[in-house]
Amino acid sequence: MTTGTVGGVSRASLEKNPHEVASMFDAVARRYDLTNTVLSLGQDRFWRRQTRAALGIGPGDKVLDLAAGTAVSTVELATSGAWCVAADFSVGMLAAGASRPVPKVGADATRLPFADGVFDAVTISFGLRNVVDHVAGLREMARVTRPGGRLVVCEFSTPTNGAFATLYKEYLMQALPRMATAVSSNPDAYVYLAESIRAWPDQAELARRIGEAGWSQVKWRNLTGGIVALHAATKPSSSGPSSS
Repeated sequence: MTTGTVGGVSRASLEKNPHEVASMFDAVARRYDLTNTVLSLGQDRFWRRQTRAALGIGPGDKVLDLAAGTAVSTVELATSGAWCVAADFSVGMLAAGASRPVPKVGADATRLPFADGVFDAVTISFGLRNVVDHVAGLREMARVTRPGGRLVVCEFSTPTNGAFATLYKEYLMQALPRMATAVSSNPDAYVYLAESIRAWPDQAELARRIGEAGWSQVKWRNLTGGIVALHAATKPSSSGPSSS
């Protein structure tokens, strides 16, 4: 599938070329937070709070918020008292969140610019789906997390009710792009959003892939009827085989 372009890269393909994806997010950065709130019907705030709670972080913890975008999620994490850093490969997104008082780092999820084992916890919200090799990204997250440290992935998933799942898919492919036209600075990008959600693995398959990447004790919890799922895991304390 090819990208659509309007004045440059306006959306990415499902091949997830890193340059295309970064350029697409640069193009939506200006109104990204507003668009997310509108398209999620305000649920984005609830999902951020649940992600923070699932991490179980507090004062003294060092936390990596990967694919942090404008750092709105990082600010939420920092309310725990933990030291939290926002990382994203879209410089435009980080720039759009420049006023938010958390440290920010440009970073590729598959080649993180951090030493081994420096974080107590790592999280990625609605970004793993955009990583060109998400299992490699999950391995990198494990590398920079200390033994016994925690991972939480907040990502769109598969609704648990069949009838609701059908309605949700209709919303994704029909209503979401139309709503994005009204509020987004780059509505074409939200066609990619809808397609990438539909192509994403369900809860059990994502849990399997997290385990494959070296994390243990993988579990998940559905939010908003399974529209979103929180996957939590732990980095093994030893080099032995992990279990999920």
